[in-house]
Amino acid sequence: MEQKEYLNAIYDAIYLISCVVNDQTPDQDRIAKMNQAYLCQAAQKHMLTAIVGYALQSAGVINKDFQQAWAKSVRKNSAMEIEKELIFQEMEKEHIWYLPLKGTVIKDLYPSVGLRQMSDFDILFDKEYARKVRDIFIKLGFKCEDFGEGVHDVYYKKPVSNFEMHTALFSQAVPIKIYDYYCDISRLLIKDEGNKYGYHFSNNDLYIYLTAHEYRHYIDSGTGLRSLLDIYVFWQKYGSQMDTEYIASETKKMGIYDFEHQNRSLALHLFGNGTLTEEEQEMLEYFIFSGTYGTLQNSVENSVNKYSSKKDGRHSYVIKKIFMPLDLVKAYYPFYYRHKILLPVLFFYRIGKALTVDLRKTKKTLNILKKLK
Repeated sequence: MEQKEYLNAIYDAIYLISCVVNDQTPDQDRIAKMNQAYLCQAAQKHMLTAIVGYALQSAGVINKDFQQAWAKSVRKNSAMEIEKELIFQEMEKEHIWYLPLKGTVIKDLYPSVGLRQMSDFDILFDKEYARKVRDIFIKLGFKCEDFGEGVHDVYYKKPVSNFEMHTALFSQAVPIKIYDYYCDISRLLIKDEGNKYGYHFSNNDLYIYLTAHEYRHYIDSGTGLRSLLDIYVFWQKYGSQMDTEYIASETKKMGIYDFEHQNRSLALHLFGNGTLTEEEQEMLEYFIFSGTYGTLQNSVENSVNKYSSKKDGRHSYVIKKIFMPLDLVKAYYPFYYRHKILLPVLFFYRIGKALTVDLRKTKKTLNILKKLK
C-alpha cells in the first residue's frame, strides 16, 4: 500500500469511526467507493479494526475480516473483565489496594463492548505487595512474563488475557516534572463504593493522567489515532463536567499545558467533524504515521532533537545509547542500579544484545541516523 492509498484509507477509517461515536449511520455510497482491503490494513495499524467493522455493519456492509476483528475484541474484553474481577477479589482478601488505569477504564465509555480494542489491562497497586500479587496471578493460572524490572509486572494467561500490574505510573525515563507530579499518587486516589480496597481517579485527574501518558509516547516514538479517539470519547461523555481551570493548572505543573490544549482540540475537531487548523493537520499526520505504538524513526528523531542545541545531536544520541545514564538504568534495569558493581556486565550485555538479538533494529537505527541532517 502506497502512502497515498494509506492516507485515503485512514481518512475513510476516521469518517467511519466518527459515525460510530456520534451515533450516525455511514453513507453507503461513500462506503462503496472505499478499498476495504486497504481500510483494514490502515485500521489495524492503529488498533481500530473493531470499531471500523462495527461502522460498516451498521450500514449493512458485511466484511469477514472486520467482523472477526470485532468478535475477537469482544471475546478478549469479556474474558479479561472476568479475570479482572477474580484478581480484584483476591486482592481484596489480601488487603491490597488497586486502581484500574487507561484503557481498562476508557473502554467502558465506548458505545458498545469490544469497540475499544485492548492489548492488555493496566492496574496500579500497592508495590509493597508485588510478590503477593504475583502469587495471586500464578494461583489463577497466569504465567509471570516480567517481574521486578521497571514499573510494571507482566502476566499472561491463554488464550487472550494480558495484565500489566503497575507499581508506579511513570519511571524516571519520562520528563522529570511528570515523574515528580506522580511520585505521590495517594493525594489523587478516591475510594470506590462497594469494595474495601478499590480506588479511582476523579474525571479531571483521569483525563490529566491519560494526557500525560499520551505525551510520554508522543515525544518518544509517537502514538496513534486510538489515543486521540480515547480523548474524544472521554470529552464527549464528561466534557460538560470538566474543570478546565484545574486541568490548565495541573498540566502547567508538568510542562504539558500546550500539548493538552492542542491534543484535545485536534481530537474534538477530528472526530467531531470540525475543521482542522494547519497546525492540527500537521499534528494529525504525526499521529497517522506513528501507528498504535509509535515508530523507531520517531524515536530516533525525537531523541536526537533533544540534543539539537549541542554541536552534534547524533553523536550525543549514540553516546547515551552506549553509555546509559544512571537515571535510565534505574528506570529500565533496576537490578543493576541497585547493584552498581555489576554495571560493566550490563554494558556488555546491552552491546551483545544490540549486535545479536536486536541486530536488525540496530542496523535500522544507524540508517536513520545517517539520513538525519
